[in-house]
Amino acid sequence: MLPAARHQAIVDAVQRERVVRVSDLAQQLGVSLMTVRRDIELLEEGGKLERIHGGAKLPGDVSTHEPGFELKSTQLTAEKRAIALEAAGLVHEGMAVGLSAGTTTWALAKELVNGPRITVVTNSVRIADLFHHAPSNGSVRFASTVILIGGERTPSDALVGPLATAALKQLHLDVLFLGVHGMDADAGFTTPNLLEAETDRAFVAAARKTVVLADHTKWGLLGISTIAALDAADEVISDAGLGPEAQRVLREKVGRLRLAAA
Repeated sequence: MLPAARHQAIVDAVQRERVVRVSDLAQQLGVSLMTVRRDIELLEEGGKLERIHGGAKLPGDVSTHEPGFELKSTQLTAEKRAIALEAAGLVHEGMAVGLSAGTTTWALAKELVNGPRITVVTNSVRIADLFHHAPSNGSVRFASTVILIGGERTPSDALVGPLATAALKQLHLDVLFLGVHGMDADAGFTTPNLLEAETDRAFVAAARKTVVLADHTKWGLLGISTIAALDAADEVISDAGLGPEAQRVLREKVGRLRLAAA
């Protein structure tokens, strides 16, 4: 592959995935790690991307940037569904289940709508609407109870702020499935929205067990505010694309790491 074509392939991958790893690019392009690193350096000089440890990301993808729900829901759909299927196996009849806002937790909600009868507590308008309009597939079943907490709406359709946090402080959840913007060895689980971080911390405090749902592209992303340290998660469910260094750190820090096959 000529350098120009290789550079375009790297730029396309970054624009599609937002964060890419050097090792993945080298494998996809059939070149050495050193070649990819040199390509990334040149592309960074041209403003096409930004180097990060072990890979590259979109330039200007700053810690306060909050992508909208519609865009995120079209990305990594196979990985998110695999994570959702793995997470659904942790849910049983009668549980009080917290689902924070996000496209991966939304994918989980789609697996749960016709599953066991549970009580769902969420700050996601999309998730609440999904349960409200869930088809019964012609069978007679008791619907799950859905509690949508109030608050200020974010670009990702999360309800956040003092009202949401106050409501969560009154509740007790068997398990929380937490969606995050990014994961980092030092910063932990992060979000680009300060109010959402506060609400998510209240979710974590209300739950007996916290399970973080995050695809492999979340590793190395930093939002402006930390929700919790990595060791606050009882489990992390990601996908098989998660790199070996990320796997090592997470296995060391969290109670359990599950990798779902897409």
